[in-house]
Formats: sequence, C-alpha cells, structure tokens
Amino acid sequence: MGAEAAQEAAGEALSEEVLFERRGRLGVVTLNRPAAVNALTAAMAAAMLEQLTLWADDDAIAAVLVRGAGDRGLCAGGDIVAIYRDMLDGGDATADFWADEYRLNLLISEYPKPYVVFMDGLVLGGGVGISAHGSVRIVTERTRTGMPETTIGFVPDVGGTLLLSGSPGEAGTHAALAGAHLSGADALFLGLADCFVPSAALAELAVALETEAVEAAVARFAEPAPQSVLAGQQDWIDACYSSDDAEEILRRLRTVGGEAAGAADTIEAKSPTAVKVALESLRRVRGLGLEQALEQEYRVGLRFLAGPDFREGIRAQVVDKDRNPRWKPATLAEVTEADVAAYFAPLGGRELTLSPKEKNMEKNNV
Repeated sequence: MGAEAAQEAAGEALSEEVLFERRGRLGVVTLNRPAAVNALTAAMAAAMLEQLTLWADDDAIAAVLVRGAGDRGLCAGGDIVAIYRDMLDGGDATADFWADEYRLNLLISEYPKPYVVFMDGLVLGGGVGISAHGSVRIVTERTRTGMPETTIGFVPDVGGTLLLSGSPGEAGTHAALAGAHLSGADALFLGLADCFVPSAALAELAVALETEAVEAAVARFAEPAPQSVLAGQQDWIDACYSSDDAEEILRRLRTVGGEAAGAADTIEAKSPTAVKVALESLRRVRGLGLEQALEQEYRVGLRFLAGPDFREGIRAQVVDKDRNPRWKPATLAEVTEADVAAYFAPLGGRELTLSPKEKNMEKNNV
C-alpha cells in the first residue's frame, strides 16, 4: 500500500488540471479546468489512465466517481486549441494524446469496479469518451451532450462511432452528422446514459457513495427523466438516415420538410468531407468491438490531422471565431468514394493496436 500511495501522490502532483482523492471507499476524479469547461489535455488523460489503473487493483477502493469542477459542465471535449497549435507546428503531440485517451476510454469500458460519472452541464466529444463508456452514467436537467465534431471538420471519436451506431434506429446517425447538443433525456434515449438525477442532488449523492453500495445509493436519488425530443423525431430520422449516401440523406430530409429540413441545413454547413467520413465510420463500425472501433477512429483521426478541414474548422470556430469555415472540397458532391476510403486505409507502423493479437489476426483475414 505504501508504494501505491506514493504513486497516487505522484499522479496528483503530475497535474493540478485533474485531481484525485479517496473519500471513504470512493476514489474521486475531478477534472479541474473550470475556465475551459474542463477540456481534456494530454496530461489529464495520461494522469487518469495511470490513476484508474492503480485504483482498479486497490482493495481499499470500491468504486470511482468522475465529475467536473465548476458549474459549467463535466468536460467540453478535448483541448482543440492545443490540437490546432500542434497541427500548425507539424508535431506528433496530438497522435500521442489520442493514443493515451483511447486507452483510457477502453479501460473505462472494462473497469472492474463501478465507474460513476456525473454528466452534468456540458459533456461533449472527449467528455463523452470519459463518461459514456462507464457503468453508472448519470445525467441531469442541465446536461447538454453530443458529438459535434463535424462542425470543426472532424468526426466522432473516443469510441463515439460505436456508441452512436448502437443507438435506436438511425438516431445515432442524426446525432453524428448534425452534431447537435442533446439533453440528458436524449442521452438516455441514445444509450449514452443510465439514469436521471436532479443536479441539486449530486453533492448529496457523492457523499452517499463514500459509504453506500453504488446501486442502492443511485436508486435513492434517481428520478424519472423528462421526455426525449429526439425520441419524438424517430419516425422521420429513421426514414431519412437509413441511406448510406450522405447526399441522399439530405434529399430525404428536405422532402420531409420542417424539422428534417432544418437538419439538412445544419448538415450542409458542416465539412462535406467530415460528414461523409462520419457516415462511413458509423457504417463500418457495426459489429466491431470497442478496441477495433478505437483503432479505426485513430486511423481516421490521423488522416484528418493531415488534411485541411480539421485545422480550418478549429480556426473558424475557436481561434478566429468568424464562424465562416472554407471547406476543401466545398460540397458533398466533390467528395468521392475514393476520398472517403482513403481515410480508412492502414497506417502501417503508425497503427494504434488495442485489440488482442488473435482479434487482429481474425480482422486481417476477413
């Protein structure tokens, strides 16, 4: 225990951006960048990976709680400004960050103890990765979640393609392509969360988790969730998004009109390359395990780092904030099947390998 305590202290000292503490039999992770809505940095991902690995084998820890500092949200995603700077510098820091982040996502999905996460406030992109793979995912009336990557010329990652491909009908396809912010009730409908607890009760629940069994404590505080808006749109979503062709999806949306036509306008403003690659990612990931899904997302992600739209999307939304990205190519029609397929081509020596060897062999023999 002495060595583990020393390692835990070292992990806490590694970065004040993420804090670790023991409260009774509960290990508490607090993302601690409230001014940035706790956006995830490379150091935070590495520290979480190390600490959660230690706690997994620590008999003194019965469960883990993950929450965000401040009142704005759990996590607004990865630190895209750092990614933008890395792209401008031509560095490898982002690839290294994603490798650790995806290993963290996989660890969370396989965690041997209850992994409780408060999905209060903003939970976007990378925030979904550190929450939706957990075993006890709690949303509130303040939850605003989603995978808005197509807005910045990128695609859902952190296992998001697998999560959304498993949502009811084509609701996950709509969420991925339109990139809309979703409510806690929508997250429950999509399968990204498990239960609803009013935000005012979270502090009391956190105290209860220090001594009580997770299932019993959560059951005491959980309440019926509001109605999901997304669930009420299921008919036109399923009818329009069942196609594997992005341009056909937009045609169907405009034919239906109303809310559907609004979704078409939203998608048309996104990066055409990102829209088509996101759609293909969702279709290809069906039937895969999380390891293989993350490996595919890493492959696709590195290709986006080398292309123009990811950099341009961050510039327009976050750096210059002119909200006027100039996508290349500029239209869906200009993005060919060959262009899309190239994003999924093997990386050679740069591949991220998470699958057991026998799974990789099986995949390669298909």
